[in-house]
Amino acid sequence: MSARRAAGRLAIAPSTQPRDLGAPRPLQDAWQADVLTLVPAAFPGVLGQSLTGKALRDGLWGLEAIDLRPFGVGKHRNVDDTPAGGGAGMVLRADVLGRAIKHALRRRPAAQGDWPRVCLSPRGRPFTQDRARAWSQARGITMICGRFEGVDQRVLDHFEIEEVSLGDFILTGGEIAAQAMLDATVRLLPGVLGNAASLEDESFARGLLEHPQYTRPAEWEGRAIPPVLLSGDHAAVARWRQAEAEALTRARRPDLWAAWCARQAK
Repeated sequence: MSARRAAGRLAIAPSTQPRDLGAPRPLQDAWQADVLTLVPAAFPGVLGQSLTGKALRDGLWGLEAIDLRPFGVGKHRNVDDTPAGGGAGMVLRADVLGRAIKHALRRRPAAQGDWPRVCLSPRGRPFTQDRARAWSQARGITMICGRFEGVDQRVLDHFEIEEVSLGDFILTGGEIAAQAMLDATVRLLPGVLGNAASLEDESFARGLLEHPQYTRPAEWEGRAIPPVLLSGDHAAVARWRQAEAEALTRARRPDLWAAWCARQAK
């Protein structure tokens, strides 16, 4: 079976497939993402750019896009069929997806905590910053990019795959969702961001949206930077930022505000 491997340094492991010995490889024990997809050419995509791309090239994490098509059946490598019971669209077959998942998991830890197995699906639980943090603390992840009307439910049940949603909207496939979730996760890995302290002040890091940000020039189009930010009084700046974060969260995300207030009351 074939798999398309994105730029990155890979740990040495036996393989029946020829490898490009000139390609950079992930460091031993680096965090790894295995993505099962019908569009392997979509990867690394935006993940190959900026800080995540540099971390990929430096071997801080690895990415393998596993093409589902070679696992298909028949001369045309079919991967889907009509829904049982009738209805519109097509569903990814259990036998095809099962073979691909076994191929992906053959060298991965069995425990979900060590190596989560997820399917990108609009009916899944919403993806959050807490989920990204938990994934970053695992050894890696296996992601299934859904297509068509979805995947055979028996596969999800058999492999204990969790469905995760990017939001309450429908995409043509899970590839964009996978890239978004991987970006949110990879940037939390040690060494990926140059300034790890910046993670502490980001939206959702403390349960609140982030405060407004400003930089030079001090005045633009008649709008000035709030004087407190130029005062040099670090305590006053901290109080202003906290107040702004609370006000923004209360106005824009009542759900987050209620959760934050509940935690403060404990």
